Amino acid sequence: MNCFAKALLTPLEMKAADTAALKSGIGGATLMEAAGRAVADAVSARWPMQPVVVLCGLGNNGGDGFVAARHLAQMGWPVRLGLLGARERLTGDAAQCAALWPAAIEPLSLDLLNGASLVIDALFGSGLSRPIEGQARMMIEALVTRQLTVCAVDVPSGLDGESGEVRGVAAPASVTVTFFRKKPGHLLMPGKQLCGELVVADIGIPAAVLPKIAAQAYENGPEIWFDHYPWPQMDSFKYQRGHAVVVGGAEMAGASRLSAVAAARAGAGLVTVAVPDPAWTIYAAALTSVMVHSLKEPDSLAKMLADTRKNAILIGPGAGVCGQTRQNVLEILATQRGVVLDADALTSFGRDSHRLFAAIAGPCVLTPHEGEFGRLFSCEGNKLARTRYAARESGAVVLLKGPDTVIAAPDGRAIINSNAPADLATGGSGDVLSGLIVGLMAQGMEAFLAAAAAAWLHGEAASAFGPGLIAEDLPDILPSVLRRLKAWQG
Repeated sequence: MNCFAKALLTPLEMKAADTAALKSGIGGATLMEAAGRAVADAVSARWPMQPVVVLCGLGNNGGDGFVAARHLAQMGWPVRLGLLGARERLTGDAAQCAALWPAAIEPLSLDLLNGASLVIDALFGSGLSRPIEGQARMMIEALVTRQLTVCAVDVPSGLDGESGEVRGVAAPASVTVTFFRKKPGHLLMPGKQLCGELVVADIGIPAAVLPKIAAQAYENGPEIWFDHYPWPQMDSFKYQRGHAVVVGGAEMAGASRLSAVAAARAGAGLVTVAVPDPAWTIYAAALTSVMVHSLKEPDSLAKMLADTRKNAILIGPGAGVCGQTRQNVLEILATQRGVVLDADALTSFGRDSHRLFAAIAGPCVLTPHEGEFGRLFSCEGNKLARTRYAARESGAVVLLKGPDTVIAAPDGRAIINSNAPADLATGGSGDVLSGLIVGLMAQGMEAFLAAAAAAWLHGEAASAFGPGLIAEDLPDILPSVLRRLKAWQG
């Protein structure tokens, strides 16, 4: 399946796409005209006619602003336009588009905002590499303090399109109109929160340029993994659909039970929870379709895993931070089967991460939140870069959780998941996610794609349920999400 539709382009990669379009014979002014018209259309479709102020910089972003201002004025909108810098400094396509603006070009000042109810922010584009200062900073700070409604062109000015980080200051937008493809910074926090509604406009750049650009990151979605999803076949039986094992703990029994039910809902043919013997009755009383195996002896786990049909193992949720968990993790990794490590399995190696990484020899997914990540890895940078580094260092697929979950493989592949609602910030939701991953891996889905599919299904299930969500609701809502997914045609 073609996943180029989900490609995320860094500012440099977007520049390469622009260059490729120019070489194909598409004029730069044509692209700018289409971009500015898309902004004007987005504004007119969302707000009633009202006074609008367009703030333009000296680059191509400002050129888009000139075009948007002209089209809105032609529709009858009252438009004022302010320029950061002298008009004589405009060059190329931006200067050409500025020449078509029929009204006054005012210097950028706070007076422009007096009486304004809507602002188009076309000051700086996504490639900004330095903090915003001076008059531009004062203007953006005024947008924030006056709480004006903003439509941003490409990105809210001050937002780094590659990292999602803020360069000094940025005003939140109600709508952001970007072009051709999204950028990582649109999906990574805090950029995701600052962009508001994200509109991706087709401005005429042919999709044929994408293979040459070789994007390094993608937005999560079925386009990425649907062709590899392990739907049951007519001649399937339970052992063909894999046997997932969840290693639970003696005290926090709820976590591993959530994981086990999620693994079953994800389609694993069999699911077993392996627990210390004193807790067996607690688990057995609460689980019906999931088997419960008692770990009575020190070698009970090894004996259970001698059955090679148990092909995917999850440990961590409710396991306890202790030496026994460490020992169990190393024993599980030694099988070189599909393994998911979450929660206590990660924290138990917080001071000895190199030992953990050295033991990873088979397909493995680590699912830390930021706190657990910080105990295992010492790296800086934006979330995408940190997750890629962690995957390379550990030799595992790393799923770094959050509202902007990033999934990275040791070979450099990376996906940003963007469909997680705020309702997922509830205890136990991460246990369900790890259960979904191990359930898909048990059915033979490759670790990176299993993590991506599970993260997307997790977000879709939460969105389908809505407010009031608790972790127990996620496995129950999953069948309806899977039915819609199965009917999906791309």
